[in-house]
Formats: sequence, C-alpha cells, structure tokens
Amino acid sequence: MAKQFDHIHKAHAKIIEAQHIFFCGTAAPDGRVNVSPKGMDSLRILGPNRIAWLNITGSGNETAGHLLEHARMTLMWCSFTDQPMILRCYGTARAVHEGDADWAEMSALFPPHRSARQVFDMAIDMVQTSCGYAVPFMEYKGERPTMQEWVDARSDADLRAYWVEKNTRTLDGKPTGVPVTEAGS
Repeated sequence: MAKQFDHIHKAHAKIIEAQHIFFCGTAAPDGRVNVSPKGMDSLRILGPNRIAWLNITGSGNETAGHLLEHARMTLMWCSFTDQPMILRCYGTARAVHEGDADWAEMSALFPPHRSARQVFDMAIDMVQTSCGYAVPFMEYKGERPTMQEWVDARSDADLRAYWVEKNTRTLDGKPTGVPVTEAGS
C-alpha cells in the first residue's frame, strides 16, 4: 500500500543510495511526457527536501526544456534486489547550466565529466513509497563504458556542436536553455 511523506526520511535515503538507476519524469503543459533512465554517480541528496543530479550529454534534452515551461519533476527508484520497494519524489526543479552563478557550486557535488550539461536542483514536496512486489529481481553488473568512450572520442568543440544539433530543442521543438557557446567561454 502506498504511503506519502513530506520529506525524505533516513530509510528513504538508504533505499535511494542503494540503487544504481533512477528515472526522471517531466512534462511541459502540452506535448510529450518524458521519462529518462539515469545512472552513474550522478545524484546527491542535499537535505530532507532537496536532491540534485548531474545530467550529462544525451541524445535529447527533454527535461531541461520541460522545466522552462513547467517546473514539476518526478524521480523514481525501483529496488531490484531483496527489499521490494518503489520510491518516488515529487516536486519542482530548475536547471543549472554552465555559466549560471551557481554552476561551480552545484557541479562540484559530482565527479567531473566533460559532457556535463546541467545540474538539476529539485525541491521535494512529497515522497511516496509503494510495494514494488511486481518489480523483477535484476543483478547489477557494473557501469557501461560506452558513454565515457563516446565522450573521450570527441573534443570539447565536438561536444558543443552535438549540443547545438541534438540538445537545444525538445522533441516538440521547444528551447531547452542549454548553452551553445564554445567550451570554456
């Protein structure tokens, strides 16, 4: 049975920190709803009502675009191990981009990554847990090397050119706010 809470409790934080993947859901007032899987060492619990996560270059940038129109965000974790559990955090978020006043502070929370595109800073207004009885058991084998190999094969200018091509507009053609300046400028 689902239970709601007004903040992340220690037991919730333990569940979140034990997972190797989480899912982010966002939607603009119209257009497509987006749900994206996220992994790597990219999430930090900053307090009982605050989470930040690092977003690296990807094939799209729906989350950032959606937040420009409507700041709502849902994060979800599923336990694929012994304890059946689904945990969701609901709230609002903002994108922090390179060049923003708090970029250095927010990006420093994570290991450096050349293709870091945004940090999402989320204010949580509700946490919900549910049983997760139908979530299958799955074994974690490790991180994929593919993303790092892809980044290592490109210059900073190549990454910025990719952002211009793939990350400045959502699937619905709306702006994402991703900076398109040359690296380091």
